[in-house]
Amino acid sequence: MRRITIVLLTIAWMKVAWAQPQTESSPGGAAASSSSEVSGLPVEVIGNDDLIGITVYDAPELSHAVRVDPDGDIRLPMLQKHIHASGLYPAQLESAVTAALITGKVLVDPIVTVTVVEYRSRPITIVGAVRSPGTFQAAGTITLLDAISRAGGLSESAGSEILISHQPTDAKDKSGALIQRISVRGLLNGEDPALNLHLQGGEEIRVPEAGRVYVLGRVKRPGTFIITDGLESSVMKAVALSDGLDSFPSHKAYIYRVEGGSGSRSEIPVELKSIMDRKSPDVALMANDILYIPDATGARAGLKVLEATAGFGTAAGLAFLTVYR
Repeated sequence: MRRITIVLLTIAWMKVAWAQPQTESSPGGAAASSSSEVSGLPVEVIGNDDLIGITVYDAPELSHAVRVDPDGDIRLPMLQKHIHASGLYPAQLESAVTAALITGKVLVDPIVTVTVVEYRSRPITIVGAVRSPGTFQAAGTITLLDAISRAGGLSESAGSEILISHQPTDAKDKSGALIQRISVRGLLNGEDPALNLHLQGGEEIRVPEAGRVYVLGRVKRPGTFIITDGLESSVMKAVALSDGLDSFPSHKAYIYRVEGGSGSRSEIPVELKSIMDRKSPDVALMANDILYIPDATGARAGLKVLEATAGFGTAAGLAFLTVYR
């Protein structure tokens, strides 16, 4: 009777055991499914220079971290052939490592887990008129606004456009980089959601500074004015930004403009009184122009003095006044 009871209990236990979910030990099974829970990183395609963590169950000599080499391969102990990792998801690399261990007769039925410890293959660089330029890795979903936020936001001197350089599909073709121009106003105002690009890694974001106009001489508030949002500047606008003309201004003003690639400035006379009296058309100003208004006596400062006053060639210039329209 006792033997019968033991047999019945054994059968019942076996039924319970078989009813439990079974752990798959075959290559690519549930026990080898890929995740980034250990590293805390989202699952992304593996690339060159990424640091990969490989764990082989019950084989500590094969379990270690390995960095993907410039050819996209990894090398494991006791395996003569390299394993190509670049372009694979962690789960796919698990299958490749499992197959290599079996083919190389290292293990009969290995259980392999692959995690990404560190991404280095997906850099995004942001430079220019941002508060904290730098480079970070595109782990997970990164948008253009995310990248700007990581750089501390745009600085006061940011221009009207953002330039984004995308790496060519063929890494060897450095000349095929695609450059997109994104409107700062459209991006920040959310006018077109498509402007908030999804970044994949490999992009360089450059935020050029806005054009500056330097107003010196007989105005109430000389200074350097940053024209943002692509606004066109002119003599009348520059005088208005300077709070108007000071006492005893000359009837003539002078624009000093860099022409060509020589770096030298040409002098352009302007009939200031006629423009202010609206008898002559306004004159457009270009980025880095110096608008100089001498006094009524006609005495004028030299160009080198004007450039030094405007801050050219020095670490410190005049205070910035940002104009938003």
